[in-house]
Amino acid sequence: MRCPYCGSTSSKVLESRATEEGRCIRRRRECSSCSERFTTYERIEKIPIYVIKKDGRREPFDPEKILKGLLKACEKRPVSVERLRGIVDEIEAEIVNRMETEVPTTVIGEMVMDKLKKVDDVAYVRFASVYREFKDLKMFLQELENLLTSKE
Repeated sequence: MRCPYCGSTSSKVLESRATEEGRCIRRRRECSSCSERFTTYERIEKIPIYVIKKDGRREPFDPEKILKGLLKACEKRPVSVERLRGIVDEIEAEIVNRMETEVPTTVIGEMVMDKLKKVDDVAYVRFASVYREFKDLKMFLQELENLLTSKE
């Protein structure tokens, strides 16, 4: 670490502590040459993740879009916003752990449906009907039958 006052590369750490819910470390340093003190922050470098849309377009991964879809699916259902944020965090962690820079929307959609199925059946069917673009009642009934047989 280079001192912002004299440019020396020699410093000692006086204090360290976690900030931003443990995702960042704040270090208070003292330059060995000029004795000035300064603060540095250490963060994990995030690799940008892109979502590949159905039409082939690529756009940056945005967890807020997942949350909006979950909120819509869970409208008037007994599912807390905190629980939905937890689902979004779980999905984001799974995507990051894949160590891939591009993820198809189909993969994300399936992750959302897997999580929703465990939380609320009605919200799951709502989300699935939009995500899978049910064209008629027959497709809707087929999904309901699949859900019922998986619960047995």
